[in-house]
Amino acid sequence: MFFWGPYGWLVIPALILALYAQFRVQSAFNKYARVRAASGYTGARVAQEILRRFGLHDVRIEPVQGILSDHYDPRTKVLRLSPQVYASDSLSALGVAAHETGHALQHAEGYLWLGVRSAMVPVATFGSQAGLWLFILGLIFGGSTFLMDLGILLFTGAVAFTLVTLPVEFNASARALQVLQGQGFVAPQEARAVKEVLDAAALTYVAAATMAIFELLRLILIRRQSD
Repeated sequence: MFFWGPYGWLVIPALILALYAQFRVQSAFNKYARVRAASGYTGARVAQEILRRFGLHDVRIEPVQGILSDHYDPRTKVLRLSPQVYASDSLSALGVAAHETGHALQHAEGYLWLGVRSAMVPVATFGSQAGLWLFILGLIFGGSTFLMDLGILLFTGAVAFTLVTLPVEFNASARALQVLQGQGFVAPQEARAVKEVLDAAALTYVAAATMAIFELLRLILIRRQSD
């Protein structure tokens, strides 16, 4: 929202990375969405099997609308898979399904960073919106340093959330690869394709964190100008 304001150039590298990450994930997913897994498992079935083999009988699997809208909700213990994943037996579908199931495994074992991220959701949601608006109001009302500082503080919480997300997502992808290979859901020669899909998805989280960090730096620089 500040792209054309002071220090607008600062977010350009992060924006380029974000666009590249989006291209990578779409390209990798579409590429291997056309390659069927030798096991014949669908995304929903592989998720169900992983949950069963690890003794997680209280997690439900549901289809959800949207393109790559797959996610695990730790509050309700529901694993939601998009149409491109739920009923597909492609290598892309198995990779995404196993990744999201990895979050369920994290939740079951009390993985530290997942708990931290879940606790930060309200702060991040509020901070990402209110922080920027408070900062803008501070600028409008004659450079109110109190509002600007409060906005920066709240937005810092949102930035911290993007950083905490990184180990959660990387760990889920590592679990997915390990389980898919170790449990025989994908053949050794198929694992490379699954890794490509998961690595591309991970890059989107890196891009989001980079964008948030650069935006925070920009707010701090604008704030220093007001002194």
